[in-house]
Amino acid sequence: MTEAKRYVLLDRDGTIIKDKHYLSDPEGVEFEEGAVEGLKKLQGLGFGLVVVTNQSGVGRGYFSLEEAEAVNERMRRMLEAEGVHLAGIYTCPHAPEEGCECRKPRPGLVYQAARELRFDPARMIVVGDKPADVALARACGARGVLVLTGKGREANVDAGTEIVPDIGALAERLAAEAAR
Repeated sequence: MTEAKRYVLLDRDGTIIKDKHYLSDPEGVEFEEGAVEGLKKLQGLGFGLVVVTNQSGVGRGYFSLEEAEAVNERMRRMLEAEGVHLAGIYTCPHAPEEGCECRKPRPGLVYQAARELRFDPARMIVVGDKPADVALARACGARGVLVLTGKGREANVDAGTEIVPDIGALAERLAAEAAR
């Protein structure tokens, strides 16, 4: 019996692309240092790549869901041009006070992705620049990794949180683990 594909779930702003505070213009998409190379390496290691992003600017009325999706689509196309395939992009459009199940650190979008892509959430790796990303991993019984890009440099996380400089460093760590 073959082992099911493993996935890395990634935050968008501050992890893959630069956090530009409520980005609604697709022309503003700019990759974080080492993100593209790191994603290529993760993909080369056999991981599926999924983006899970909170976009509270929609719920707060700063921009539309269509504008948020246009930013996602631009990022996806730019990654595709670099040879990186995203298995899915899942967006929470709600403001924090709405109490939805899809806003990280709640696991609603992870469970949706797991159903659609047929993976075990406990076997995924969640990567992001905020404590909510690490908390999402814990909520699913998964491995959580904080990157020091975006807001990661200022994040106040629990002792024992796995921390790497960026996605590229995570890919190197996972490659070394696989070689053992």
